[in-house]
Amino acid sequence: MTGLADRVVAVIGGANGIGRETARRLALAGARVAIGDRDGAAALRAAEALEGTAIGLAVDVTSTASLESFLTAVDSALGPVETLVNSAGVMWVGPFDAEPEPAARAQIDVNLLGAINAVKATAPRMLRRRAGHIVVIASAASLLPTPGEATYAASKHGVLGYLKAVRAELRGSGVEISVIMPTVVETALAAGTSPGAAKMLQPADVARAVLTTIMRPRFEVTIPAYLGPVRRAIDILPAAMRDALLRRLVPDQVRASDRKARQDYEATFLDRA
Repeated sequence: MTGLADRVVAVIGGANGIGRETARRLALAGARVAIGDRDGAAALRAAEALEGTAIGLAVDVTSTASLESFLTAVDSALGPVETLVNSAGVMWVGPFDAEPEPAARAQIDVNLLGAINAVKATAPRMLRRRAGHIVVIASAASLLPTPGEATYAASKHGVLGYLKAVRAELRGSGVEISVIMPTVVETALAAGTSPGAAKMLQPADVARAVLTTIMRPRFEVTIPAYLGPVRRAIDILPAAMRDALLRRLVPDQVRASDRKARQDYEATFLDRA
């Protein structure tokens, strides 16, 4: 990872979970890291715990003004952002018809519109330099039917569709786009949920994939790597066979999730919705 030395990388949603582990590994590789998070104090604490050059700042992906201020502050402190990693996200789990309206709104605002806002704020700055890389942490829910995560899946399907279109517009510009799609990761967001047939991932698994993708850009990255080819193979099956196989592979979070175990996490975004 020597190619990361002195690279300016901003990690949004970097105070916890996947974002924090990604920031830690980037700093160890010599990158100059800016951690952005809605909780500015948590972002500062996370930055102070890193080796090397790092700053922590408040940023709200639902606000374009906040994103612009964040990028300007990073530019002043570390230099222009060469790589942006957007790891901000929230998830509500349960039957689609029991989902509170604030939960649906929060997931669309943070997961989908937040990703759109981050790309719109960052890409023009990179285009002026004809260089840059935007990495968005999405989910295997971008590709799979996920009972119990209907709005979350909708937001992540939307992220993948949006990035496909943006990537086509940016072709030849020098600005790369990547989307990372992991199965269930052991973080607060996934508290009380089941990984189904897949092994429960750790934040380190996703962070390693992010660093590898920064070094060798690819557009679609699934974790585990076999998920992409398996999903494409399943797609060519007759509908009845496809549905039966997906029911065996994809966890039904309506039945499998522990609602009590999720209460504290979901309160963190429902209380401010």
